[in-house]
Amino acid sequence: MPLDSRAGFPTHWTAFDAVADRPALAIHCTLAHAGSWKGLAAEMAQDVAITAYDLPGHGRSADWDCRGDVQEVSMDMAIDLLENQIGGPADIFGHSFGGTVALRLATVRPDLVRSLVLIEPVFFAVAYQDDPTIKPRHEAHLRPYIDALKAGDMLEAARVFTNAWGDGRGWDRIPPEVREDMAKRVFVVHESSPMLNEDSAGLLKPGLLAGVTCPILLLEGADSPDYIAAINKGLMRRLPDSRREVVDGAGHMLPITHPAETAALIRSFLKDVPA
Repeated sequence: MPLDSRAGFPTHWTAFDAVADRPALAIHCTLAHAGSWKGLAAEMAQDVAITAYDLPGHGRSADWDCRGDVQEVSMDMAIDLLENQIGGPADIFGHSFGGTVALRLATVRPDLVRSLVLIEPVFFAVAYQDDPTIKPRHEAHLRPYIDALKAGDMLEAARVFTNAWGDGRGWDRIPPEVREDMAKRVFVVHESSPMLNEDSAGLLKPGLLAGVTCPILLLEGADSPDYIAAINKGLMRRLPDSRREVVDGAGHMLPITHPAETAALIRSFLKDVPA
């Protein structure tokens, strides 16, 4: 579990045990860490060799110091790992915020992306563009979190965010030390808002996503909010070689709560992607 500088940012990553030598890079969701891919990596050990890294302000990577665009820094860390650790192109798995990092990576460095697996990418700007009625509903959903942030109550902000986007176990079942850690890091969620809600990175510029020609699998849980389906449907319309699958009984944290079902869908997808 090395820790060194990647794209100038102190970065921790994990290379999971695998039988396969086909490389994959996994990018986790907000308030998680590289270890969140453990279950999926075990399910897919015969198929891919997964390397995962801790995003800025997460896990054992350095705290986020607001040095710029957190999505861009996260992408640059991925590029460094692909070029200097993995040694070339890989299948890229991204969950939630990590899915938006993976998508941006494919627009900037398509030579490093063999395929994309985007698991509930929270690129809300897509849904807003396609259906303006979604934005006020999503903002209402976020209001208690925003109110807690404005009040400086980071523990409450983390509680609200985790109950909305967590794995369903509930805040009270999370160990106190983990809750405190989430409270310390939850401000990074707000740092990503311009990219996710306003498309400050410009991914929705005409023709840009149409130029992402690698095979893409869009995954979501059947029990997730309907604007997640709107995002995936919108991305499928914009990405030329994409397909969409839904995991029954799952919510936003499907790679953690449903690793076998998620792995089966990824495995089927990768059969059509040459190594």
